[in-house]
Amino acid sequence: MEVVQQTLIESSWHSQLEKLTMEPSIILLFISPLFPDKEEVLTYLTKKFPKASITGCSTAGEISNVSVTDRTISFTAIKFNKITHKKVAVPLNKIENSFKSGVNLGNKLLHKDLKHILLFSDGLNVNGADLISGLKSVINSTSVTGGLAADGPDFKKTFVVNNNKLQEKTIVGIGLYGDSLKVGFGSKGGWDSFGIERLVTKSEKNILFELDHTPALDVYKSYLGDKAKDLPSSGLLFPLSMRTTINKEPIVRTILSVDEKNKSLTFAGNIPKGAYVRLMKANVDRLINGAETSAEIANKSNNYTPALAILISCVGRRLVLKQLVEEEIESVRDVLGSETKITGFYSYGEIAPFGEFSACELHNQTMTITTLTEEV
Repeated sequence: MEVVQQTLIESSWHSQLEKLTMEPSIILLFISPLFPDKEEVLTYLTKKFPKASITGCSTAGEISNVSVTDRTISFTAIKFNKITHKKVAVPLNKIENSFKSGVNLGNKLLHKDLKHILLFSDGLNVNGADLISGLKSVINSTSVTGGLAADGPDFKKTFVVNNNKLQEKTIVGIGLYGDSLKVGFGSKGGWDSFGIERLVTKSEKNILFELDHTPALDVYKSYLGDKAKDLPSSGLLFPLSMRTTINKEPIVRTILSVDEKNKSLTFAGNIPKGAYVRLMKANVDRLINGAETSAEIANKSNNYTPALAILISCVGRRLVLKQLVEEEIESVRDVLGSETKITGFYSYGEIAPFGEFSACELHNQTMTITTLTEEV
């Protein structure tokens, strides 16, 4: 497995790509919405590498090596020797069709040799939890990791990369096939819960209407104080911890939008009636430690050095960490070592199992890490 990873910048991307001599199997592009030559880059790559599968998505920050940048493209070319792959794109016409789109994607990738799925989705026109549920209904024993595309802190327009196209309302999955593939993954947060735990008394899928029979938006604003005027973006600083049963590990959910008329909150994943939620707030040291723990989990069963690590971290973490944001990337580097190439992006949602033997879930406010290598 050969990996070339670099940061493409506006003034020199063409000359950077001209120097690439390998014939990649897959090209991952994590693209700033503000990068001016997005379409030109895709056109160039599809002509130069017509056999490569090109995918990725828009970001709230691009990760290359241990740097976090804006207005760039995190470019990663991957060449497999034994592993085969298949890229599939499925439309997401309505958010209500998220489950069906997951089923569709799973059916197209299903094969006896399937070992892992990399998944990138539109970040605004999807119910991520339903998407994963649909995919798991078809593929329940294969690991899945990935993330929801982002648009900085703006929540207006996201896209995924499908070869030479930038597409909204689309989900792209890459199936990886063959016993030579070695995959590791981990997903941890590091947020602190505060306040009392509240019962979800009215909700519909990912729309939360009432907590303890009180309008959800009123409850939420009472905790945010002056920051309430900046919703929904300020909601990234105060996600919800949700548990559906007493024995299940809590899942973090982040706000996508608010409805002042209905006094409701729309989240990136489902908030079922009968669940219990608590607000969370940031602790910088614990966020960085969470990224380190995620890397340790992803790397714990490996007796090899991963060739590539794909880091997908939530935009809310970046807003909290600010100038310290690269410290969470450096903590991952410290665990994985200097030989592993690192790419990734800041997202509107992360997709990964909690651990080696658990099912895939949609997460928010986590650092999710996928390590890939090919056994010789």
